[in-house]
Amino acid sequence: MIKVMSNSHKKVIVPGGVEEYISEYPKEVQDKLTLIRIAIRKIAPDAIETVSYFGIPGYCYEGYDYNGMFAWFSYKAPYVRIHVRPPAAENHIKELEGCKITTGIIGFPETFELTSTLITKLVKTSLDEMRSSASK
Repeated sequence: MIKVMSNSHKKVIVPGGVEEYISEYPKEVQDKLTLIRIAIRKIAPDAIETVSYFGIPGYCYEGYDYNGMFAWFSYKAPYVRIHVRPPAAENHIKELEGCKITTGIIGFPETFELTSTLITKLVKTSLDEMRSSASK
């Protein structure tokens, strides 16, 4: 068990559970969730992978704000979603046409042609934002 501390409270991050989360969904959704997972792992291979934070797959590094969480993914019909730190969506708004966007969640319609290139851009922006906020 890995304990990750934040400035305001202590949160225990328990690695694992991502494969089980993905397996709960239809094959077409599993493929997209797996694509997101692989893209995140390529960018941050040593990040802690967990479902213990919000009950959805998330990724963190110890020692940063928000318990070091920088990306999550989930499925809520009819959207495959990636949860990233602002300004990831703002920086890539043209590529997200047709998606449902809130401050930290990008919902890709199930019919959206999701690519690892786009996921990489979004997660890299989120990770960079987390790291740059630590130096302020």
